[in-house]
Amino acid sequence: MSIIRRFLPQPFSTILLFGAVATIATAQTTTQPTAVSVTGVRTAPILSRWEKQVTAENAWREYPRPQLTRSNWQNLNGMWEYAITSKQAPQPTAFAGQILVPFSVESTLSKVTKSFSPEQRLWYRRNVSVPREWAGQRVLLHFGAVDYECSLWINGGLVGSHTGGSDAFSFDVTDFLKDGQNQLVLGVTDPTSADEQPRGKQALRPSGIFYTPVSGIWQTVWMEPVPKAGHIEELRLTPEVDSGRVRVEVLLNRPPANRATTAVRLTAQDGQQTISTTLIRAGKVAYLPIQNPKLWSPDSPFLYNLKAELVTVNDPFGDTPQNKRPRQDDAIRTAYAGATVTGSALDFVTSYFAMRKIGVGKGPVANQPVLLLNNKFVFQNGPLDQGWWPGGLLTPPSEEAMAFEIDFLKKSGFNMLRKHIKIEPDRYYYLCDKLGILVWQDMPSGFLEGQNEAPGDQSEPLRRSKAKEQVELELRRMMNQLHNHPSIVTWVVHNEGWGQYDNERLSAWVKGIDPSRVVNAVSGWNDRGAGDFYDIHTYEEEPRPADPKTNRVIVIGEFGGIGWPVQGHLWNPEMRNWGYQTYQSADAVLKAYQKKYAKIVEYYQKQALSAAVYTQTTDVEGEVNGLLTYDREVIKIPVETLRQIHAPLFKPAGN
Repeated sequence: MSIIRRFLPQPFSTILLFGAVATIATAQTTTQPTAVSVTGVRTAPILSRWEKQVTAENAWREYPRPQLTRSNWQNLNGMWEYAITSKQAPQPTAFAGQILVPFSVESTLSKVTKSFSPEQRLWYRRNVSVPREWAGQRVLLHFGAVDYECSLWINGGLVGSHTGGSDAFSFDVTDFLKDGQNQLVLGVTDPTSADEQPRGKQALRPSGIFYTPVSGIWQTVWMEPVPKAGHIEELRLTPEVDSGRVRVEVLLNRPPANRATTAVRLTAQDGQQTISTTLIRAGKVAYLPIQNPKLWSPDSPFLYNLKAELVTVNDPFGDTPQNKRPRQDDAIRTAYAGATVTGSALDFVTSYFAMRKIGVGKGPVANQPVLLLNNKFVFQNGPLDQGWWPGGLLTPPSEEAMAFEIDFLKKSGFNMLRKHIKIEPDRYYYLCDKLGILVWQDMPSGFLEGQNEAPGDQSEPLRRSKAKEQVELELRRMMNQLHNHPSIVTWVVHNEGWGQYDNERLSAWVKGIDPSRVVNAVSGWNDRGAGDFYDIHTYEEEPRPADPKTNRVIVIGEFGGIGWPVQGHLWNPEMRNWGYQTYQSADAVLKAYQKKYAKIVEYYQKQALSAAVYTQTTDVEGEVNGLLTYDREVIKIPVETLRQIHAPLFKPAGN
């Protein structure tokens, strides 16, 4: 999304926002309050219907990791104690009140709604009891996401730390636990836009296309037991449609004590019917054949179920000395596929996968490659989807709320969305997999002024080594965490010039890590000739065409931006509620939308345009470019009308 008013980080003095001086409200603790004041945080004047239903008892109760599921777990969402101190202060002895986890301290749904400074530390505290039936097992404490740096203490002992605002992480807390009540304390710092770490659309001075900061816990927290001897820590599932199989990598938390007798049993199911099963020695890649695969697509989002079990087998090579055993993978696979399982499974998890292929190939226009889904040209029509909520900010209020949005988009004739500068909770992508919508996943950007580009710049700004290391670490984490979701078909490395650096190297690196997907090296602005896409942004009243490319697909990564400030559904009626073009009636909005999409249809039919991304799904704070208002109560163009406008994009080009 193009910068309307560029955000300029400045010294953190008192800032005027919405015509009033904003100050930090600090916790009543034994420490002195920080002298720093940053922008104010607003209690949301509007809420979605799902946000109005959120309580401490129902806040995010679903198991948060649907592709690595265990049945035995404990949800830790709910009311925690909180305090805000200076960054230098020790753990507080008194806490200011209660906060509803997993909503950030700035959000209305957290029940705190306070600003948070880079010079401060946010503290969380709660007591937990470990179920007696977990005795003899290891206990893992999981965080879906904490923005940005955090350290965890249990019963006064430092367990560990984590840096990164969007990725899930875990601690083995077994050795810190005792019988009865255990005290968890989490300390969090967050520079937001005072530093150059990945943060997406958050800004200490929100305006234009930058929004209210999100600090602290903002996704589910939970505990679960795992076997003491070792457990399944990760699954990597990669469909290979042309070969009629799925590649499965089961990764344990550590190598087994006896490799020869430790195996993984994999079972793929169509519903309740087993269609493929195999045994593989632990630590080896498995391939599950899928006969006559049901291919996943937005029109038919079929998911196969998968069960992975860690088992003990009789050594298939018997007394053969180690130096005389085969080393070839195929020979090892064959031997273990016929091994005999003894006893019960040591560990097991359930998951799912889909048979889906995304790629680039020939299209209807000579010398212009197109995007192929399952080896066929399918135009990808989607909105820019930012995933912000008036009450929860980055945290959606519920699974039902997320499903409503995806269902609305599908019924409106979209088969794709571009997840813009945000990583959603895993259950969001599960819904995209289940309901059937393609996802372009952006890497959240981060930069300081002087580390971003302007359109037309010939060279990329320099970035500090430690900043690049953090960006690339979080990019790799994002790809690892989301790898198994069939809905995700595109990695977007950079958006416009926002912190863009080493674009050619990074796009090649991303492709090398995950050759099963296509790579959009940079969406908009300064193309470096890298990746699978040539992507332009065009917010004119009539979108301009993308230049043809013989070696890459052409897409319009952003267009539209038709604004309509719907009274009674605005984040702040006092501020400038803007669109790239702003109208005041449903009729004017519809005519503008029809005009824009007429050009998209033309470019698809005549130039083999592969995709287009309309700005945007919903209004966000002062942006009123949404197809839906920020509270999701008003649909600005009827669903059936949208579907009719989009229909020509799903007919063969020229028809």
